[in-house]
Amino acid sequence: MTNKTPLIALSGQQNAGKSTLFNLLTGARQHIANYPGVTVDKKYGYFSYQNQSYQAVDLPGTYSLSSFSLEERVARDFLCVENPDLVINVVDAANLKRSLHLTVQLLEMECPTVLTLNMMDVADKQGLKIDTDCLSQRLSIPVVTTIGRKGEGREVLYDIIQAHTVGKVVAAADTHRSSVRHQHLPYYPALAGAMAKLDAALFPLMTKITELPYHWLQLKLLENDTQITGKLAELLPEAELTSLSNMAKEQRALFEQQHETSINDYIAAQREAFVQSLLSAALTVTPRQGPTLSQQIDKLVLNRFLAPVFLILTVFLIYQLAIVQGYKLTNYTWPYLASLREWIAALLPEAGFLFDPYTRSLGLWIADSANTLLNYVPIFMILFALIAILEDSGYMARIAFVIDKVLHRFGLHGQSTLPMILSGVFAGGCAVPGIMATKGIPDHRARMATILTVPFMNCLAKVPLYTLLVGIFFEQDKALMMFYISTMTIIAALLVAKLLSVTVLRGEESAPFVIELPRYNLPTIRAVLTRSVERTWIYIKKVGTIVVAVSVIIFTLLQYPGLPDERTAFYQQRSEQAINRFNKAMNDNPYLELAQGEQLVSLMNYYNDFKRAKLNAKGAAASKAVNETFKQRDPGLFPFVKAPKGDKLAKKANRALRKLASARKSIRREIKEERLSHSLLGSIGRSLEPVTQFAGFDWKINVALLSSFAARESSVATLGVLFQQEDDQNTTLEERMGNQSNNLTSLTAVAMILFFALYPPCLATMIMVRVQTGQYRWMVLALVFPTALGLGVASAAYSLGLALDISGIAMMSGVYFTGLTLLLIVGLYPALRRKQHPTIQPISHDNHGAL
Repeated sequence: MTNKTPLIALSGQQNAGKSTLFNLLTGARQHIANYPGVTVDKKYGYFSYQNQSYQAVDLPGTYSLSSFSLEERVARDFLCVENPDLVINVVDAANLKRSLHLTVQLLEMECPTVLTLNMMDVADKQGLKIDTDCLSQRLSIPVVTTIGRKGEGREVLYDIIQAHTVGKVVAAADTHRSSVRHQHLPYYPALAGAMAKLDAALFPLMTKITELPYHWLQLKLLENDTQITGKLAELLPEAELTSLSNMAKEQRALFEQQHETSINDYIAAQREAFVQSLLSAALTVTPRQGPTLSQQIDKLVLNRFLAPVFLILTVFLIYQLAIVQGYKLTNYTWPYLASLREWIAALLPEAGFLFDPYTRSLGLWIADSANTLLNYVPIFMILFALIAILEDSGYMARIAFVIDKVLHRFGLHGQSTLPMILSGVFAGGCAVPGIMATKGIPDHRARMATILTVPFMNCLAKVPLYTLLVGIFFEQDKALMMFYISTMTIIAALLVAKLLSVTVLRGEESAPFVIELPRYNLPTIRAVLTRSVERTWIYIKKVGTIVVAVSVIIFTLLQYPGLPDERTAFYQQRSEQAINRFNKAMNDNPYLELAQGEQLVSLMNYYNDFKRAKLNAKGAAASKAVNETFKQRDPGLFPFVKAPKGDKLAKKANRALRKLASARKSIRREIKEERLSHSLLGSIGRSLEPVTQFAGFDWKINVALLSSFAARESSVATLGVLFQQEDDQNTTLEERMGNQSNNLTSLTAVAMILFFALYPPCLATMIMVRVQTGQYRWMVLALVFPTALGLGVASAAYSLGLALDISGIAMMSGVYFTGLTLLLIVGLYPALRRKQHPTIQPISHDNHGAL
């Protein structure tokens, strides 16, 4: 027994049950991170068996170990660099033909491998009988049968893991590895000469390339694998690498001249023949009568006319359950978040009469910002659970297949559909989980285009501003405006994706992709809940930390440089006048003794806490409990907030206190408004007016749009502060903004809507762009390009509308149909269409893996 913790890697294709087996082995002892330098998830966990601990890593699902996709590169780099003690190759027993290609490549990499035939129950139902002893003998590796979702085969797998990692068969494994290479793998007779020349060139370099499997390295050099060339550049001097590359290039040219085919195609054909020989010896198929259940379902959901209907219904169901019902759940979670805020407030220094201590203001600002994020957790829990159901059931692949033909004309991918749904195709999503969902897109160029365009979707936080402006300026055309708003972002996203794919993304890798149609399966509750919790927790950790940082920055920009001394003295004088009126009203009242000096500040805070607690109390019992709590907190001050029956002096004190609290609240609000208008952020808003005036934006609108960069919801809240309430009026924000004295028109509203729709993603989403792309340049592009585009479109619409003297709704219609016409031209005109990736006919799990 060794002290080293053996490293176990699980490798396999998507939909083979690899993650199910991983969860079965590790249980709850697992974590998720990113592979260094890339955005593919690394899931790792721990388990114990017979007093031996193991570390397991769930590698990304992949069809091969080539370098076409990010997942393939990550998987094979891990196998080369980390050198796991054992690789559990999880394959779908009902699709051996396609699955065994990966097995062959694992063995060519000289990985100590266990072949795990999962989903044996499905194979039995399909009339497939697999001779595991024959497979084990032909491949010279252990073969285990499992049914992951039922937990069958786990003990046998544990025994195999222990036998091959704890030193019981180490010597046998070392001997076996060299014999496997020559006797139990595909043979490439036409490459014998080329391999011999490479062997002669590589042998002197053996000490420098020890981390790369020797035989596999020869094949990759002949295949002209650029990733391997890059890896060798790190290990070899330039002269040696150049000589080696030139030799491989000469051998490729010679081979193609002699055989009239490429080395890559030849290797693939030899592997196919080897796999076919394995299947002929180990697989017996009893033909079944009639179509399978998956085929019967696909006749409906993939029908040319019914497929769009099912897709729309699925999207509607996701919105209804996650957004509508999930938002209702926030009514139950918010009281807990409110209680958390009260608990934090109690730990911070007490509020002052006019000015609060800096630590209190900052602490509550951060708490409120975090609560804004946490309040959406129920929505994300449901969203991710629904996504897991779509993935596990097999319908997610059908969605990609149905929509791919349209999206790929604009540089996107069928699997771009899910990120768009999560981001709010029509309204109600969030770009952060949308960008996170792009991990599943195999085409790198399409993935980058998706990351940069999903922020154009109408996230839930944009809706308040749309609702406000439509309600003020388009009361008679509300339905038409909401239709324009709901669909124009899709038009913008597709056009931008096309523009990016033929310009800045033109040099990005574009890999061929396979649309796999797995069998329909019934998702398990455990798997769905596990992934929902995992993904929500990742969201909370990544975005929650960002929110804290952003909160501090925005708070600072809104606080400094603060009020001038003369304005501070002015507000101090007003507060003293309010206190004098309070003292006069309390003349000869014995309760006045409890409201003098510092006690008055404590009384005001006690009163505000009581009012807030009463507002949060639900029902008579909760309200009564609040009374008891505050009575115990300070029995002497309680009569001020809840006068006892018959105590006229207490009622008088209560009235005086309410007037003082109202005056204090008014003064504090004015201080906040004045500080905002003269803050750094307010000054920035004024400095932008020479540019934004062409879109009809004054400094107030600029500040509102700038504040929404931190959180979209901030736009309406900031407007509510900037468009101030008159002293002698009590009007709504809609009424104040609609007042003609503010010089706001329906054209201004159109410009704001257009800019807001095309505006850069919020800061949390920007950081997620950086996390997912791994480079700051894409984050900068995601900031600069939408800003220029949004301001340009808004300015053109506003200026043209003024010049033509047309209404806002007419201008909006013109912009919408211009964009729609451009979309149709780009999408349908062959001369402008650039094929982004070949669309391969879908692979069905019901044809036993036939490509």
